[in-house]
Amino acid sequence: MTNSRQPVEPFRIKSVEPIRLLSRAERQARITAASYNIFKLEARDCYVDLLTDSGTGAMSTAQWAAIMMGDESYAGADSFRRFETTVKSIFRKKKVIPCHQGRVAENLMFSTILKKGQYVLNNTHFDTTRGNILHKGGVPIDLPCKESFSDQPIPFKGNMDIARLEEFITGHKREEIAMVIVTVTNNSAGGQPVSMANIREVSEICHRYQLPFYFDCARFAENCYFIKQLESGYSQMSIREIAAEMFDLCDGVMMSAKKDGLANIGGFIALNDEQLYGRLAELLVLIEGFPTYGGLAGRDLEALAVGLEEVMNEDYLRYRIGQVAYLGARIKEAGMPIIEPTGGHAVFVDAGKFLPQIPSEQFPGQGLTVAFYLEGGIRVVEIGSLMFGGIDPNTGKKLSVGRELVRMAIPRRVYTNSHMDYVAETAETIVRNKSAVTGFTIVKESQFLRHFTCELAIAQLKPEEAGRKGR
Repeated sequence: MTNSRQPVEPFRIKSVEPIRLLSRAERQARITAASYNIFKLEARDCYVDLLTDSGTGAMSTAQWAAIMMGDESYAGADSFRRFETTVKSIFRKKKVIPCHQGRVAENLMFSTILKKGQYVLNNTHFDTTRGNILHKGGVPIDLPCKESFSDQPIPFKGNMDIARLEEFITGHKREEIAMVIVTVTNNSAGGQPVSMANIREVSEICHRYQLPFYFDCARFAENCYFIKQLESGYSQMSIREIAAEMFDLCDGVMMSAKKDGLANIGGFIALNDEQLYGRLAELLVLIEGFPTYGGLAGRDLEALAVGLEEVMNEDYLRYRIGQVAYLGARIKEAGMPIIEPTGGHAVFVDAGKFLPQIPSEQFPGQGLTVAFYLEGGIRVVEIGSLMFGGIDPNTGKKLSVGRELVRMAIPRRVYTNSHMDYVAETAETIVRNKSAVTGFTIVKESQFLRHFTCELAIAQLKPEEAGRKGR
């Protein structure tokens, strides 16, 4: 048993939702009917759902009270003005474009500024960002720091590789690069934070070469908390002060507010460029809604205005990041290798290292994902060759993939530490029986974001592989 103490929840539970653990036979039937794609499972058939932390959190009493203040006027609603004031205060930009979630912010941005064949540079693109860029004919380029691939618990493994960034920029014409994005925290690299020093260097390079610099800041508060805890000179600053310094270094932000907005829906773009704002707002009206609601109800805007303030509470952040660290320690104790240190929102298991007998083309992460559901009714998600592999629709080349990971994303303020212990106990069972974990092949897939809808079948082992597995 881990020596680290379970973090104490800084809240009391006021409402509960019953959950049910299906029998092993029922779970087998459900995952088979879903063609082994966890996105096709019914939520009611999942006992502990760690598929995502996006929009799955529990709202506070203050947020529920704010919902009753929702002004549902089509134009110029008071709810938007409260939301706008909050966003401007935290993110330090003059213009705010609401939208119903982060991928719409990406769609708006890339539909407006991205030309076919242009590059978008990022520390590491996540799935919808990459998908939206590819859909618009752009080329997503990942520039993670070398430390992100280390097995050592190095801080700020979410950083961008500064040398490679400048090398890429100087090796291309200015008009070939649409923008530079830093994702905080760096989800695809294990939920790892980005340091202020690294952000400052990226900002300086972008401004020197006159490139737009934006944040994908879905988990901005978690990133700020890591800066406060780990980076010299920030321990006495508040989360709001750290956020202000961070956002003063960029030209704008795109946010899925379903994460650190502590709400179930919502997103936005915030920026200073009034000309670009006008073009984005024009497209917003066409595909989302009027600029003062952008696909959201007034009650959603009210909940977000409160949530964006609550997420900067240090008692909450200490618990939030502590719970992730606690689960990570338990999973590691169970015998599964994880990305260390744990990040802000999820534990990432290195499935490739845990299941070396399953080749990447048979998706070891998906094999482990299915095993968690079969053994414990737990839904987690593959972050590897299934999510990021396939063929680039613009070049016809095979997309490059980093590690084969499985992400356990913890919804905010939803599960107790007893649930975390149950997940770890399920991991122990899988470790004891890991020779039974199978690989998969794709039967049917879509051109973009295939992992959401693809159908899978259990891979047939080659005779020599079957022999190794039997030993």
